[in-house]
Amino acid sequence: MKKVTDELEDELRPEYDFSKMEAGVRGKYVERYQAGTNLVRLAPDVAHAFPTDESVNEALRSLLQIAQRHQLKKPVEAD
Repeated sequence: MKKVTDELEDELRPEYDFSKMEAGVRGKYVERYQAGTNLVRLAPDVAHAFPTDESVNEALRSLLQIAQRHQLKKPVEAD
Protein backbone atom coordinates (compact mmCIF):
# COMPACT_ATOMS: atom_id res chain seq x y z
CA MET A 1 0.00 0.00 0.00
CA LYS A 2 1.36 3.43 -0.92
CA LYS A 3 1.92 5.99 1.76
CA VAL A 4 -0.29 9.08 1.34
CA THR A 5 1.58 12.36 1.61
CA ASP A 6 0.43 15.98 1.58
CA GLU A 7 2.99 16.97 -1.06
CA LEU A 8 2.62 16.15 -4.73
CA GLU A 9 5.57 14.82 -6.63
CA ASP A 10 6.82 17.12 -9.36
CA GLU A 11 6.73 15.00 -12.51
CA LEU A 12 7.36 17.83 -14.97
CA ARG A 13 10.59 17.92 -16.88
CA PRO A 14 12.94 20.82 -16.11
CA GLU A 15 12.44 22.30 -19.60
CA TYR A 16 8.78 22.93 -18.75
CA ASP A 17 9.35 25.96 -16.59
CA PHE A 18 5.96 27.66 -16.40
CA SER A 19 7.23 30.38 -14.09
CA LYS A 20 8.91 32.01 -17.11
CA MET A 21 5.72 32.05 -19.17
CA GLU A 22 3.57 35.14 -19.50
CA ALA A 23 0.05 34.97 -18.18
CA GLY A 24 -2.63 33.94 -20.68
CA VAL A 25 -5.46 36.23 -21.67
CA ARG A 26 -8.91 34.78 -21.18
CA GLY A 27 -11.08 35.04 -24.29
CA LYS A 28 -8.28 36.38 -26.47
CA TYR A 29 -9.54 34.60 -29.59
CA VAL A 30 -13.24 34.30 -28.78
CA GLU A 31 -14.40 36.82 -31.42
CA ARG A 32 -12.30 35.19 -34.15
CA TYR A 33 -13.57 31.76 -33.11
CA GLN A 34 -17.22 32.81 -33.12
CA ALA A 35 -16.91 34.57 -36.47
CA GLY A 36 -15.50 31.53 -38.27
CA THR A 37 -17.12 28.64 -36.46
CA ASN A 38 -20.64 27.31 -36.35
CA LEU A 39 -20.77 24.18 -34.23
CA VAL A 40 -24.00 22.27 -33.67
CA ARG A 41 -24.40 19.35 -31.31
CA LEU A 42 -26.49 16.58 -32.83
CA ALA A 43 -28.67 14.24 -30.83
CA PRO A 44 -27.23 10.71 -30.76
CA ASP A 45 -29.93 9.29 -33.06
CA VAL A 46 -29.40 12.06 -35.63
CA ALA A 47 -25.61 11.68 -35.42
CA HIS A 48 -26.05 7.97 -36.09
CA ALA A 49 -28.11 8.69 -39.22
CA PHE A 50 -25.69 11.38 -40.43
CA PRO A 51 -22.19 10.31 -39.35
CA THR A 52 -20.21 12.93 -41.31
CA ASP A 53 -20.42 16.67 -41.74
CA GLU A 54 -20.85 16.12 -45.48
CA SER A 55 -23.95 13.97 -44.93
CA VAL A 56 -25.48 16.56 -42.61
CA ASN A 57 -24.82 19.37 -45.10
CA GLU A 58 -26.26 17.34 -47.98
CA ALA A 59 -29.45 16.59 -46.02
CA LEU A 60 -29.87 20.22 -44.97
CA ARG A 61 -29.32 21.48 -48.52
CA SER A 62 -31.99 19.06 -49.75
CA LEU A 63 -34.36 20.32 -47.08
CA LEU A 64 -33.66 23.92 -48.11
CA GLN A 65 -34.46 23.11 -51.75
CA ILE A 66 -37.75 21.47 -50.74
CA ALA A 67 -38.66 24.44 -48.55
CA GLN A 68 -37.88 26.90 -51.35
CA ARG A 69 -40.00 24.94 -53.87
CA HIS A 70 -42.87 24.80 -51.38
CA GLN A 71 -42.60 28.53 -50.75
CA LEU A 72 -42.78 29.26 -54.50
CA LYS A 73 -45.94 27.15 -54.89
CA LYS A 74 -47.67 28.79 -51.94
CA PRO A 75 -50.39 31.22 -53.15
CA VAL A 76 -50.00 34.86 -52.17
CA GLU A 77 -52.68 35.91 -49.73
CA ALA A 78 -54.57 39.15 -50.43
CA ASP A 79 -54.58 41.79 -47.72
